[in-house]
Amino acid sequence: MENISKNKSFGGWHKQYSHVSSVLNCEMRFAIYLPPAANEKPVPVLYWLSGLTCTDENFMQKAGAFRKAAELGIAIVAPDTSPRGDDVADDEGYDLGKGAGFYLNATQAPWDKHYRMYDYIVKELPELVEQTFPVTQQRAIAGHSMGGHGAITIGLKNPERYSSISAFSPICHPVKAPWGQKAFSAYLGAGEQALWAEYDSCELIRQTVNQASDRLNIRVDQGEDDDFLQQQLMPEALEQAAKEADYPVEVHRHKGYDHSYYFISSFIDDHLEFHARFL
Repeated sequence: MENISKNKSFGGWHKQYSHVSSVLNCEMRFAIYLPPAANEKPVPVLYWLSGLTCTDENFMQKAGAFRKAAELGIAIVAPDTSPRGDDVADDEGYDLGKGAGFYLNATQAPWDKHYRMYDYIVKELPELVEQTFPVTQQRAIAGHSMGGHGAITIGLKNPERYSSISAFSPICHPVKAPWGQKAFSAYLGAGEQALWAEYDSCELIRQTVNQASDRLNIRVDQGEDDDFLQQQLMPEALEQAAKEADYPVEVHRHKGYDHSYYFISSFIDDHLEFHARFL
């Protein structure tokens, strides 16, 4: 693992690293913020998953999360959004290929050689982080847009690994959204509806209808002036699925806010405090 950069912030450290991923078969990059408390004892970790076209840098540079993370004693890990490299399959569109991994394990060629972001986020990256840095095995997961989709689906599928889930403007029902339909057709196969459902927040919540245990609290914040609200994000579908399954999902709507990091930076403190309750 190679340290690319480091910057002191609010008494802690933001650091970028590159490493060779055996899961993704390429070199990957991630960033970590270690709060001042990490100098005294291991701290819990919030994993942040970013959206389409993003890297590890978008959240770390734009969200303004370090002050509150330092206060609460929470580390933040931000991975890249897809495998990278000259031999990694790509697409001309921004919503498929590099920068658009959708946090799933691809089953279709040529994507299946590298695009296994689900296994990378759930297994390989946390193992690396926990072996290298002064952090505990207490984890929370959050994300934005495509990353919000990733955070909710990964949390729902692995409730024993996380304490809580949150998302800004998540793609809530990708099997019905153009972004999700394009990605799932390529990565998972056009006719594989049952496999698609395994990466859809609404479908996963419906599967819990008779399960009272292993339920994680979920917070979602959505801007009402988001250009993608109706066609791509569909928070009302998530609310309906949660209501039918009696699942603890709270959706906060905000007038005037869009899909940008101006929105995220306005409410990131609320998300960190939400996770701190369970961590």
